[in-house]
Amino acid sequence: MSEQIFPPRRAAEAKPIAYDALPVIRRASSGDAGYIADVFLAARAAMTYLPRLHSDEETRAWIAGVMLPASQVWVAELHGRIAGFAGLRSGWLDHLYVTPAAQGRGIGAALLDHAKEAHPHVLDLHVFQQNDGARRFYERHGFTLVEERDGSDNEENLPDAHYRWSRFQLT
Repeated sequence: MSEQIFPPRRAAEAKPIAYDALPVIRRASSGDAGYIADVFLAARAAMTYLPRLHSDEETRAWIAGVMLPASQVWVAELHGRIAGFAGLRSGWLDHLYVTPAAQGRGIGAALLDHAKEAHPHVLDLHVFQQNDGARRFYERHGFTLVEERDGSDNEENLPDAHYRWSRFQLT
C-alpha cells in the first residue's frame, strides 16, 4: 500500500481553476500601441485630480513614437485583451496602468512582480501623492518611501513621491 502525500479533497472543497482569469504577461510590440494608449487614457481619466495636458491623439503618438521605443514595455492580457501595462527604463518603473474595469484582479500585482524580476535588485518609481490607492499598493508590495517632492519635476506640476523596492532592504 503506497503512502499518500496529500489527503484527498472532498468534492465540495474543490474549486475549479479558471486559467483564462490569470493575466498573461508578454513583451509589448509596436502593434500594441493603440491598446496601450486605451489603457493609459482610461486609467488616467479615472484620476480626476490630473490636469489634461495633451489630446488623445498626442498621447497616442507619444506612446507609439516615444514610450514604446525607449522603454521595455510589458502588457498583461486578460481574456485575450490588453488590460494593463508596465513600462521600465533604466531601473525605473515609469508606468504601471491597469484599465479601471480590470482593477482589483491581480493584474497590477502580476505586472509589478514581472518588473521586479526584470530588475531583481532595485526598482524605483514616482507616484502622485494624491494617488493614495497606488501608494498603498506599492507599499504592500515592499516599496518604501524615499522622498516626497513638490511636483516641479513632473509635467503635471503635482506633488509626487519617490518609492524604491530593493531585494536587500531591511524590514
